[in-house]
Amino acid sequence: MGEEQEVEATVMLESYDLVVITDTWWDEATIDGYRLLKRDRRGRRGGGVDLFFKKCIDYEEMSPENSHEQDKSLWVRIRDRGNKGNLAGVYYRLPSQGEPIDKAFLLQLQETSYSQGLILLRDFNYPDICWESSTVSCRQSRRLLECMEDNFFEPDNRQPYQRG
Repeated sequence: MGEEQEVEATVMLESYDLVVITDTWWDEATIDGYRLLKRDRRGRRGGGVDLFFKKCIDYEEMSPENSHEQDKSLWVRIRDRGNKGNLAGVYYRLPSQGEPIDKAFLLQLQETSYSQGLILLRDFNYPDICWESSTVSCRQSRRLLECMEDNFFEPDNRQPYQRG
């Protein structure tokens, strides 16, 4: 069974409402009963993010003011019955990503942190961050941790399904 088929089988078995895939290399992924939002790398293959929603979930895509053209992020408001909605963000950081894109993402975090119900799903690719002790060894990583602390984000590193 190929990777796409394995992911689809797992999603169908578990009946997830929302599925995130980072660093994607898939051209056109489909999962029965789900809608797909996709953000690919510009000018290159791979390295994008895919966000699958059950078809019964109402959402609208958002574009934070501080988006960077090379940023691999998706932001959506998931509408509930009261039409307030929760905010979901998906982010993939390239391991070799430069400071301008990092800074743009930190501004997005600050901009979206107002939401009472914010879910951030991510692949930060900061190998020097120790999430358990909140320690880092480089400036770019420190900026991310400080932004998360300043905006009251608490990392939850449980990963129910990860390949690699």
